[in-house]
Parts: sequence; C-alpha cells; structure tokens
Amino acid sequence: MDWALRSARTADIELIAELRAIVMRPDLERLGRFDPHRVRQRLRDSFSREHTCVIESGGGFAGCVTLRPAADGQWLEHFYLDPRLQGRGLGSAVLGSLLERTDAEGATVRLDVLQGSSARRLYERHGFAVETEDPVDVFMVRDARVASRSCSFSN
Repeated sequence: MDWALRSARTADIELIAELRAIVMRPDLERLGRFDPHRVRQRLRDSFSREHTCVIESGGGFAGCVTLRPAADGQWLEHFYLDPRLQGRGLGSAVLGSLLERTDAEGATVRLDVLQGSSARRLYERHGFAVETEDPVDVFMVRDARVASRSCSFSN
C-alpha cells in the first residue's frame, strides 16, 4: 500500500477530530466513556500542528499521527487510521517508519492505549511493553533499538 506523511495544517484539525471520534467510539462505548463532543474537543485542545503528520494513501486522507517531544523521549499520540484501511499493513508501515527515526535519535517512545483496544497488538508487535495501567488506559514504553553492527576480522 502506498502512503506518505505530510505536515499537518491547522485546516486539518476538524478532519482529524472526526476521524478520532469514529476510530475511538467502539472502545470508548465499551468502557462507558463515549461522549461525542468530548472525544472531538480533546483532540482540538491538544492538537499540535508542528508535531502532527497527516497520513495520505491512494491520494487521500488516511489518518494522522503525532510524535511529541517529552523530557524522557517522545510521546506517540493521536495515531488514527481510517477504519477502511486498518488491518492492511498501513499502520505497521507508518509506525515502523516513525520508530526507525526515534531509534536513530536514541529516543524512548511512550504512548497510551485504551484497555481492550486492538491497537495494543500493533504496539506490542513493534516492541512496546506495558509500563503501567489503570481501568481505562494502558501506558506502554519502547526503548530505542540500536542497529546491530557486523564486524569482520581479517588476518
């Protein structure tokens, strides 16, 4: 699947807020926490254009992801994909690309995912481990990976 990242623009905020509401609705309803206004407003309140990328695939909007600097590494947040594109390798490709970058920087990456969310399996496949959890959220961490170097010795 072809895809590209572009820097988010202020004009993208409502499109991203709507995608967030669609993607998070099943998990939030299951947890008894879905509020149609709040789910969108939380995105609007925390939107960081300078740290957010829009994911494009097939020439159109496919999702978004935010990688925000933190004191102890990077926070991965607002990683949403159009449900019609989920399960096709796009999320794994985007996440793998971001993690290559954070690995090159030597940065630890943290995130949180809702309890019971299927996204947790994606994060675990990419090396994230549970750091802490509560009845609603699972906080995960992934330390930077150092590429192994091969050595050759000659006589």
